[in-house]
Amino acid sequence: MKVTYKLEAFEGPLDLLLHLIDKNELDIYNIPIKEITDQYLAFVQAMQELELEVTSEFLVMAATLLSIKSKMLLPKPPVIEFDDDYYDEYDDDLDPRAELVAKLIEYRKYKSIADMLRDKEVERSLVYTREPEDLTPFMPVMQENPVEGLEIADLLFAFQKTLRKMVNRNVIAKIRRDEISVKDRMHEVVDMLIAKGGKLLFSKLFDYEMTREEVVVTFLALLELMKMKKIVCFQHQLFEDIVIHAKEEDSDLDAQFSTSEIHY
Repeated sequence: MKVTYKLEAFEGPLDLLLHLIDKNELDIYNIPIKEITDQYLAFVQAMQELELEVTSEFLVMAATLLSIKSKMLLPKPPVIEFDDDYYDEYDDDLDPRAELVAKLIEYRKYKSIADMLRDKEVERSLVYTREPEDLTPFMPVMQENPVEGLEIADLLFAFQKTLRKMVNRNVIAKIRRDEISVKDRMHEVVDMLIAKGGKLLFSKLFDYEMTREEVVVTFLALLELMKMKKIVCFQHQLFEDIVIHAKEEDSDLDAQFSTSEIHY
């Protein structure tokens, strides 16, 4: 039966040492080197038994711990008195753990900074952003003031103008339509023929300002003149303008037309 062991992953030997110190609640400035060394070697041996890859950094740290442990077992040299300025530096050199403690303190500092940055990253990853959009359609529409810039004098002038319009509103105007008879229109057509030398185009009898009644009266006048055989209407080709021509035997059209008797 195959048994799988799960070990915590450490980024390096210093990370493993800090884990052991925190786990056993030890003072980092006064590390019991024998206890830490035994736990460290046990962990490295467990990694080798589980056929895990053990890097050279872990082995170098194991050798360093064994070296410090051996130095701690040696008898201390006799105490030599120095000046106060050099006592602290010399005391650090006598402690074989001083260099390791300095590295652990420095590593803990950077590790705490890395943990803080990791927390910031996780916190920032929970925030989702999007590209800025045009929010103009959602802005409140400001209604323009229709009387902006107006003064009391302008309002008074507009009021007086309205009163004048109301006075003229009650005036009733009578419109009388000027009626033209067929006889009068016949005289007008004859006058136009005389002015044009006895020949006139049908389209020249009308203009855009003529009313419907005037158009009808003009047609009736032409029909009456044709009935009286005073004029002849014809076309040279299909859909061309109609030509109104006075008969050649009527040399004095105006005199004959004025003396003739018209009944309509």
